[in-house]
Amino acid sequence: MRVRRFQLLCLISFSILMGCVSTSKTILDNSSQQYITVLGIAQDAGYPHINNPAEFRNLKDNKISRELVVSLGLVDQAEKKKWLFEATPDMPEQLYNLENKSFKSKNVIDGIFLTHAHIGHYTGLMYFGREAMGAKEIPVYAMPKMKTFLEENEPWKQLSTLNNIQIQTIYPNSSLNISPNLMVTPILVPHRDEFSETVAYKIQGPKKLLLFIPDINKWNLWEKNIQDELKNVDYALIDATFFEDGEIPRPMSEVPHPFIMETIELFAEESVQTRSKIYFIHLNHSNPALNIKSDKRKYVEGLGFKFAFEGQIFPLD
Repeated sequence: MRVRRFQLLCLISFSILMGCVSTSKTILDNSSQQYITVLGIAQDAGYPHINNPAEFRNLKDNKISRELVVSLGLVDQAEKKKWLFEATPDMPEQLYNLENKSFKSKNVIDGIFLTHAHIGHYTGLMYFGREAMGAKEIPVYAMPKMKTFLEENEPWKQLSTLNNIQIQTIYPNSSLNISPNLMVTPILVPHRDEFSETVAYKIQGPKKLLLFIPDINKWNLWEKNIQDELKNVDYALIDATFFEDGEIPRPMSEVPHPFIMETIELFAEESVQTRSKIYFIHLNHSNPALNIKSDKRKYVEGLGFKFAFEGQIFPLD
């Protein structure tokens, strides 16, 4: 019965919404003082992906677009400060893009918030080191195990030894006021925590709240209820690594994530208003929804869900 209700809802929603949902590539005019901008949407290894020559040929032939690894920029224009969420392998380009679209300040960045110790989320810190920028005292916000991982393992340890970065410990559910207008709260989420904990973040502005969950295991393994969490936020950028089961040629239990199809079924009986808060992010190169013209992506958008894209802006004021 539930499956039939879901299928019916899909058909009704798709028919109604395909004509009224705005294109996911509309970049809002940015007049906000405090806002978040998307700096990348791809899974850790980016797109095109290593050992996929066809993807590189398609990029060369302009059949696909390059997608940078998942990162957000947080901007407070009133205070002239900027922060990053995630230090990705694409961080140099992302820092340039953030500055180019906001303002230039004396600091390359005022701080970086890390979620966990998987390659797409922290390895960009290497560019602050002696071989590259030779930065001074860049604040890096990390959970206790993540902090220990960086401080006890080379080459990351050298970044602290040379004072290229200063690691600030953060704690779950403990809010940090980073400016008079902005507050950041880490939230523990279940994931493959081989080297560190994994956190999501709530980013609170003067009027609006954004939830950022780039990596999580299946929703039912989280102590929190994602439907309840959505009721209390204005935007939710959530894990969309894979579209559905069987997408990659190995057991997908080795890399557990909520499939997009699982997430949309979970929200099948929620209102369109609730579903429209969800912006899928962290897409693997195998995910057909990376293609903005694909039928599968249009199907998901027809249900009221959205996909994050580079350059997108989320006002917080």
